[in-house]
Amino acid sequence: MGDPSQDRAAESGLDLHPLAGRIGAEIRGLRLSGDLDPATLAGLRAALHRHKVVFLRDQRLDDAGQEAFARALGDPVAHPTQPVAGGADFLLELDSARGQRANSWHTDVTFVDAYPQASILRAVVLPEFGGDTIWANTATAYLDLPAPLRSLADQLWALHSNDYDYAASHPEATAERLRYHREVFASTLYETEHPVVRVHPATGERTLVLGHFVRRFLGLSANESAQLFTALQAYVTRPENTVRWRWRVGDVAIWDNRATQHYAVNDYGDQRRVVRRATIAGDVPVAIDGRRSVTRVKAAREAEPVAA
Repeated sequence: MGDPSQDRAAESGLDLHPLAGRIGAEIRGLRLSGDLDPATLAGLRAALHRHKVVFLRDQRLDDAGQEAFARALGDPVAHPTQPVAGGADFLLELDSARGQRANSWHTDVTFVDAYPQASILRAVVLPEFGGDTIWANTATAYLDLPAPLRSLADQLWALHSNDYDYAASHPEATAERLRYHREVFASTLYETEHPVVRVHPATGERTLVLGHFVRRFLGLSANESAQLFTALQAYVTRPENTVRWRWRVGDVAIWDNRATQHYAVNDYGDQRRVVRRATIAGDVPVAIDGRRSVTRVKAAREAEPVAA
């Protein structure tokens, strides 16, 4: 478990400016690269543990530079189902022109067991207005739960999957985007059981594991699951538990994916928004009773029959 005093000492070499009361800080005067010294990398990790998400303006990284930095920070991994961006080794491109607008609260890739520990997002093309991203702190959300609800959450497990009714969640989606979701994003079906409360391996904090990949809570009906999910998720997304970032081209955001959720705001109409994301390999979550998450299903989706 992390030592807060050591984390503060590691951060001391960074020019950190907190942005909100519970989450988020801007780091000034640092250029990200694959050649950062160990002390600076340790400071970045410590800042992530404390602030959950950090922002760096005007980095102007290219794909190679973003990938080099990701390798310095940890062990980068490609998305389990979506293709790598052209010319990159593991970057994922999210392009609004292809309908890729993740306008719902989520933690990245929780449909697998060892989902990413951190994500590094770089702004490539931005709309003239709109397109902000919001992050929420799932550790302080857990602490906000009333004692009876917290006790219940401590015991709950949830089934996460990438196989869900995308059309119902995104009623504005085009036919092309619906086809992409089924044939690419959900080309391999995953169902993974996670504790609703995990113990963060670096800080020892308890964090909520929720977001839009949750299908149901184990042992509860669909209706019971939906009502309880709404109640728990509401603590994550309270305004006082969030920070919102207004992007500029070249900005980079780095977040602790084990202690946050995020939401890309879809408020920019037909303007284009392109971001590229690197993710750092994570660890299998551990519940407060020591049990670990487990993937129950990993299977290629069968091709749909072609009409005669």
